[in-house]
Amino acid sequence: MFLEYTIDMQKRLWLLGILILLIGTILTVWWIFRPQAPSSEQKPISTSTPPPVAKPSYVDQKLQAMSLRDKVASLFIFHRSGVDQAALHSYMTTYKPGGFIFMGDNIPNTTEQLQKITADMITDPALPPLLAVDEEGDTVRRLATDTFPGALTLPDLPPAATKDAFQRRSDLVKSVGLNLNFGIIADVTDNPTSFIFPRVLGTTPNQAAERVAQAVASSKGRTLSTIKHFPGHGETGADSHTSIPATQITYDEWSRKDMIPFKAGIDAGVDLVMFGHLRYSAVDGAPASLSKKWHDVLRSTLGFKGLTITDDMIMLQNSGDPAYANAVDNAVAAINAGNDLLLFVLDHGDSASQIDPNTLVDGVVNAVQAGKISESIVDEHARSILGVRHSLTAQDN
Repeated sequence: MFLEYTIDMQKRLWLLGILILLIGTILTVWWIFRPQAPSSEQKPISTSTPPPVAKPSYVDQKLQAMSLRDKVASLFIFHRSGVDQAALHSYMTTYKPGGFIFMGDNIPNTTEQLQKITADMITDPALPPLLAVDEEGDTVRRLATDTFPGALTLPDLPPAATKDAFQRRSDLVKSVGLNLNFGIIADVTDNPTSFIFPRVLGTTPNQAAERVAQAVASSKGRTLSTIKHFPGHGETGADSHTSIPATQITYDEWSRKDMIPFKAGIDAGVDLVMFGHLRYSAVDGAPASLSKKWHDVLRSTLGFKGLTITDDMIMLQNSGDPAYANAVDNAVAAINAGNDLLLFVLDHGDSASQIDPNTLVDGVVNAVQAGKISESIVDEHARSILGVRHSLTAQDN
């Protein structure tokens, strides 16, 4: 009987052990998975879906893939003479400039030939180059079929006539494959002996402003538009192709006159502003094209958000001022001043224009590497230009 009692006790102890083990397991599981209130050191677990990581834009991806040399090259608009389609295509693929300006020596005999040339210069459909032209009408035009009114008659006609003329002019420019017109004069003068007088759209600030605004508005959706020559060529009668015209007028005097047509063009949505090689000595001793002060005025005071570009940089070399005899030094100064684009009308007759594009591109690259230009500035300019060039694909569709 004692033996039976002992065996029964062993069974009970064994069952009790199993029960204790089971309870311990349950308590352990509960402790691990028990709900906890958030504390100052412990944040509640989020059950929401994390936001998707933004995909880099086309422009950002393109910029990241570019070498420093390619980025620098994209800041230039170059030129070479001739109408040879293969040669012009090779020029674009070799030097990779941001754009090309068509002068009279690039215009073939027929519209069809010009269309083939411009189409063949687009080496990347997603990123067409800026294919520019000076198409003001009248005294400054490259396309023989541009018979529309220009500055010789438009100041005497209602502003609507300027809108109509530049709408048809922009349609013509676009039809031959060009996408950027340097054709809107925002200078103002009533001096008939001034170099710029035959090209102005008005002899008073308001008269010019009304017509500048109409010319800009009518170009929208057709070509990129440009107003020039900031801060205004009308205060001097000198020719900036052979000198650096200078004026002593003050900033306040400028803001009451010359500023007005430029502000009208900006408010109308102009795409580019071209800086003139003009010296407003009371504001800055440097030509406006190389002046950070004037670039700050354009951006901060006038609120311009588009691209800035120099007038032809060869003009500085031809000015006779020894301070501007070196093309690379001029390019470096222009970039540091705030220009997005540098216009160099190379291979255009005079000796100063006979510059190998590699000399300019390599010179600026060397300046970046030597710390004379911040690479972040080059990136900023290149990004802005890439954005405008890529936007041209949307206009084509």
